[in-house]
Amino acid sequence: MTTRKPFVICDFDGTITMNDNIINIMKTFAPPEWVALKDGVLSKTLSIKEGVGRMFGLLPSRLKEEITSFVLEDAKIREGFREFVAFINEHEIPFYVISGGMDFFVYPLLEGIVEKDRIYCNHASFDNDYIHIDWPHSCKGTCSNQCGCCKPSVIHELSEPNQYIIMIGDSVTDVEAAKLSDLCFARDYLLNECREQNLNHLPYQNFYEIRKEIENVKEVQEWLQNKNAGESSLK
Repeated sequence: MTTRKPFVICDFDGTITMNDNIINIMKTFAPPEWVALKDGVLSKTLSIKEGVGRMFGLLPSRLKEEITSFVLEDAKIREGFREFVAFINEHEIPFYVISGGMDFFVYPLLEGIVEKDRIYCNHASFDNDYIHIDWPHSCKGTCSNQCGCCKPSVIHELSEPNQYIIMIGDSVTDVEAAKLSDLCFARDYLLNECREQNLNHLPYQNFYEIRKEIENVKEVQEWLQNKNAGESSLK
């Protein structure tokens, strides 16, 4: 039987960070209209692309520096994430951050932890009076959910056939990716969705828990054993 190589993808807002940065930005800077848009996304009556795009469209571009400073000070990296990335790198497990967040805060918050070429997120433009969101990773192929940053499309682009896909997330933006995963680490909204849809999942609160559980996954153990055996034979 062929050993399945692990492939790990991870959400950013509310997963790597303790809080949902987009929600906190809206609570602090947006007019009240943002709440109905957020509720539309959560109830799936609005697509993520439309809802999030319209939410940011409520914010004047002149607030760029103020918003950026706020989110960089407000965001807290979840416990164990740096150590988790070190573990991933040590064992050369493919790992990507696929985020529905915006480049102006995702990149600086992950600087020195995750290489930029392993981060997929949206682009916020401040060139006009109000913030405009560009979507460089929109839905492709069979996905037509208007995801914004389409996690299923990015997974199909990056993964190889028969890899053991591990998804880590927390929100509505992670549901479609969770359906593609062999194992999903879930909390909050995503945890409820995994339970309702009978997806293979484990709950988590921090990345120490995730690392421990990943080390116990049979497919990961087998792949690491084969990898280590191959490296030993080359010495």
